[in-house]
Amino acid sequence: MLLYTNPNSNFDPLLKHVTHTFNQVICSGAAVFVIQNDSVVLEEYIGEQSNKPDARDMQPDTQFHVASVRKSYIGFAVAYAVHIGCIHSIDDLVMSYLPELNETVWKDTTIRHLLTHTHGLSEKEGAVYREYEAGEKWTYRQVGVNALTEIVKRTTGQTISEIVHEQVFTPLGFSESDWYAEKNEKLVDVILRSEQDSSWRTSKSTEGDKMNMYVSARELALWGYLHLKEGRMNGEQIIPKEVIQLATSLQSPATLDLDSPQNGFLWFVKDLPAKETEIGERVPRGSYQILGYTGVTLLVIPEENIVAVRMFNSFGSPEGYDYLQDVRSFGDTVMGCLGKVRN
Repeated sequence: MLLYTNPNSNFDPLLKHVTHTFNQVICSGAAVFVIQNDSVVLEEYIGEQSNKPDARDMQPDTQFHVASVRKSYIGFAVAYAVHIGCIHSIDDLVMSYLPELNETVWKDTTIRHLLTHTHGLSEKEGAVYREYEAGEKWTYRQVGVNALTEIVKRTTGQTISEIVHEQVFTPLGFSESDWYAEKNEKLVDVILRSEQDSSWRTSKSTEGDKMNMYVSARELALWGYLHLKEGRMNGEQIIPKEVIQLATSLQSPATLDLDSPQNGFLWFVKDLPAKETEIGERVPRGSYQILGYTGVTLLVIPEENIVAVRMFNSFGSPEGYDYLQDVRSFGDTVMGCLGKVRN
């Protein structure tokens, strides 16, 4: 789809913010893309796709490794499965869908707990164990996402990738968003803090279940824009609005400490004030955000009709860099730019 480009200098501070982060983290390139009031108001590309001497410049079709931003696509697939009745309720027990799991470990854990990072489970050397009771605390662990992707596959008969392609990528003509088994010239190199970084893993799976998704800045912004518009694009309801509303509304269990991060279907959502939120203080209630370990951020602010994306090809936080403060200030800077627009 095509949006009009209407550059707005009021967003210069946001470009400055992204450039400042680019100079703080270990990376070779970055991008920033902002849609406001149905127009592209900021689109900039910085640096190169790798540290190699013949590296390709960052450009509109460059695809960044989005790391955990992929979870917004998984959340969408789960919401879709709920909408079409393949998953009866997110308050169903996980074991009712995956009965082979260890009952002692997984009992009382619901799909809601998986979606909101409140399942209380962790994994060590391939074995899942319980850290705390389900719904008691918020902890960011991969084990819950693995279970979600398997539930989607079993209940719908489709992989995450198949659902997202069929429902979104194909109807909207997306060609710069996918899970890749092999590298190509449009995919960035991920710049590690050290060659021995044990956190970095690659995969050849194209089912949407692993952390090998690459997306261009413009298509990530359009992904956010699809959510902003509640599934309506190009004058057509591409996705039932109930799917988007389900994915982006507050789903955290009532038992959770109110100062913990708040989630929809894996999205971080802004509801009541929370000390541990990863969304900026100035960002209004009803906004939602998804983050990746590569520094990629997608922020949607429905109240202001805006989608803001920043992308880097870094991996993790170097010494002296405060990731939480930086990602919060990214959202607050967006709001500062909007303040200038209103004034």
